[in-house]
Amino acid sequence: MGKSKEGGISANWETSHVLLFCDLCSRQIDLGNRPTTHFNKEGWGNLVKDFKDHTGLEYSRAQMKNKWDQLKRDWKLWRELKRGETGLGWNPTKRTIDASDDWWKERIEVSFLNVNVL
Repeated sequence: MGKSKEGGISANWETSHVLLFCDLCSRQIDLGNRPTTHFNKEGWGNLVKDFKDHTGLEYSRAQMKNKWDQLKRDWKLWRELKRGETGLGWNPTKRTIDASDDWWKERIEVSFLNVNVL
């Protein structure tokens, strides 16, 4: 584990932890603890407690919120990659988008150009 910006220990999000976190978030949503675009106090409290109960790891609300925000950005990027594209597939074993090398090359060039314009 590394150091976070605040000087504390940074969270180590193994794949199994991410999948569990997503399941726990989904459960809190189903329970009504995300009444708008954010979890309420009870929802965050339950996430911290349930995650610790399942993993033994004591991640803070801030660490979980950072992970939530990062997953949300990743999901938006994935959705954008899939939007309007044809010829793409999904590899369930790797859990990745299947596309030709030419498609990836073009996407990387477009992304690079967009970053340099900003």
